[in-house]
Amino acid sequence: MLTNAAAAQQATTLTPRQIVAALDEHIVGQIEAKRAVAVAIRNRWRRQQLAAELRQEVAPKNILMIGPTGVGKTEIARRLAKLTGAPFIKVEATKYTEVGYYGRDVESMVRELVENAIGLVREVERGTVEEEARRRAEDQLLDLLAPPPGFGAQEDEQQHYQRTRERIKLMLVSGEMEDRQVEVVLEQKSSPVMLHTMGLEHMDVDLQGMFDKIMPRSSTARQLTVAEARNVLFDQQCEQLLDPEKINGKAIELAENLGIIFLDEIDKVVASESKGADVSRQGVQRDLLPIVEGTTVQTRYGSVKTDHILFVAAGAFHRVSPSDLMPELQGRFPLRVELADLTQDDFIRILTEPSGSLTKQYTALLATEGVTLEFSEDGIAALATFAFEVNQTTQNIGARRLYAMLERLLEELSFEAPEMGMGKVTVNAAYVRERLGDIARDEDLSKFIL
Repeated sequence: MLTNAAAAQQATTLTPRQIVAALDEHIVGQIEAKRAVAVAIRNRWRRQQLAAELRQEVAPKNILMIGPTGVGKTEIARRLAKLTGAPFIKVEATKYTEVGYYGRDVESMVRELVENAIGLVREVERGTVEEEARRRAEDQLLDLLAPPPGFGAQEDEQQHYQRTRERIKLMLVSGEMEDRQVEVVLEQKSSPVMLHTMGLEHMDVDLQGMFDKIMPRSSTARQLTVAEARNVLFDQQCEQLLDPEKINGKAIELAENLGIIFLDEIDKVVASESKGADVSRQGVQRDLLPIVEGTTVQTRYGSVKTDHILFVAAGAFHRVSPSDLMPELQGRFPLRVELADLTQDDFIRILTEPSGSLTKQYTALLATEGVTLEFSEDGIAALATFAFEVNQTTQNIGARRLYAMLERLLEELSFEAPEMGMGKVTVNAAYVRERLGDIARDEDLSKFIL
């Protein structure tokens, strides 16, 4: 296995059926899209089982998702990445410009993916050094609370110091010293602001690293409690024990073999009839082609090959079709799935079935104020009906309509909850109609409020 993150190693062994079942816990319907991404992930595991020569020849089967906004395209890709522990970034095709124009170049998405992988690997590597870092932090605390005797100390002074140290160590373990004040030296890097304001952080050269070596580090002494100092010293020790070169190497390997780039609004870079608005749309497609086909991108952490990164593109394709993309780019997305519009029954399922559904979220949020919130079946049905009808009469934004409707529905309750004390509120059909009925029926109001 080429992956380095433990979570990713475990998740890549999931079967397509298990992956679909896991996605079903969070996303309603869209079985065709779920099956496509599940097979794509399983193919990564299959590729690792091949001989090295053949493994290099097996390219990922990139996916093109076609469907209106709010039907689950982004959520499928995001949940998939979380499930597999893979580096994942979501980018919008419209944010990129052709090389030579002002804006972000397409290679920056690969650099972002590596940054994501650095975070994942760093978390795993930190777990391997935490025990040693905690031991060192405790030793530092002991040195701060019981400073060792100076050079040339007498034997009786040494013995007294050892007895004092053991006594304080026992007090630390028992928690008796948590509020004692100690002085901790904090080291801060001098970071030039111009790196961020000028956008130089996306350059291939590690300018930040160069400045870190040139610019002096400033140290400040702060009075902290033992409890606070323990956390600070622990973090410092973790940083010292981590090997940046090792992390960088593993992160690049992880990004190359398990990375997922979700390219949203791919339909927006299709050239339209009006040439005036197409300054670099075709150019963006041309620049995307080598990235998706497989090339080497230089990053501050090293060279990254994109040959086996999985690309998932998505778009509504209202005014254009996938066939309007460059033929070469079309060919790099062999798997195409069409996501269906959400029905009224889908809205009911979205409100009730997922483990983190909106109704469960609001119920938990208001429970923190001592308010018991319940959604009756007819209340859920009324919400679903209004959401479906508003989507039909105004712009169809899919499941995102439910966010606005629930926020409007519970606005007054959310405001009054802290003063209500213990109470119970049932959201039934009458409750929904009273607060949303007039707005939902007025098309002009729906456009601006819901």
